[in-house]
Amino acid sequence: MTKFEITVLGCGSAMPTTLHHPPSQLIDMNEKLFMVDCGEGTQLQMRKYQARMSKLHSLFISHLHGDHIFGLPGLLSTLSLLGRTADLNIYAHKEIDFLLNPLLSYLGNHMSFKINLFPLNPNAEEVLFENRTMQVTSFPLKHRIDANGFLFEQKESPRHINREMIDFYHIPVKQIQEIKNGADYLTPDGALILNEHLTNPGNPARRYAYCSDTAYAPEIIPYIKNVDLLYHEATFAESERMRAEETFHSTARQAAKIAAAAGVKKLMIGHYSSRYSEIGTLLKEAVAVFPHTELAVEGKIVSL
Repeated sequence: MTKFEITVLGCGSAMPTTLHHPPSQLIDMNEKLFMVDCGEGTQLQMRKYQARMSKLHSLFISHLHGDHIFGLPGLLSTLSLLGRTADLNIYAHKEIDFLLNPLLSYLGNHMSFKINLFPLNPNAEEVLFENRTMQVTSFPLKHRIDANGFLFEQKESPRHINREMIDFYHIPVKQIQEIKNGADYLTPDGALILNEHLTNPGNPARRYAYCSDTAYAPEIIPYIKNVDLLYHEATFAESERMRAEETFHSTARQAAKIAAAAGVKKLMIGHYSSRYSEIGTLLKEAVAVFPHTELAVEGKIVSL
């Protein structure tokens, strides 16, 4: 089975602390490295956890609050210093031009690569990237400004050839690809051999959903239904629920309610408010609603 790993680079929120770095994650899927959000110091976290900057394929920015974008200038400058030549795709809300245009003007001809900006749709689900093996989709969240969540999906692989059966029926090589794609086989004497006898099931699809920042929003449930892993912000404990509502954030309990309603396999919470020096309370509140909950921590790697 091919790699599908999530590395947490930062899981704090807007106010800097010495306990947690601002939000950022890496998703390593089929040897392509995607970054979600890029808080201050993200490139240092990549160095710390030995992530290969040269593998970075695309950046996905959930929204344009500073704790999710202030790491971009340094990261882009370092990629250029490293001699990157491949284009870099950035998926973000169109207002990011106000940050990128002055930055690129300042860096001028020193940039060694081109940046392609793809604006997010803050109101509807949209496929952002797709190839034969994977797909990345965005969907709207509920925050003070336009914000999007992201769904990373590794598609179900084609069925695996059963070599013994292929040899037994002397199936020509030119027909093997058709059989991998689901075709049955008709023998020279007219016998129909069903595909399920010639192949074994392929690897199942694997899905990861990223939701930060958002108020409690049951309307996102259809987008994240039955995912293998859901990352959902849990900025506050239930005792600060009024503050969560005022700032369009979620409590740990609310994140767990979303996970339970969506039927996800596992929940990871993060985006902790700086008021919590001990985040065990947040975990306890979430586990009471959804037992398969774990905390995001810097350096944590989750394999799907």
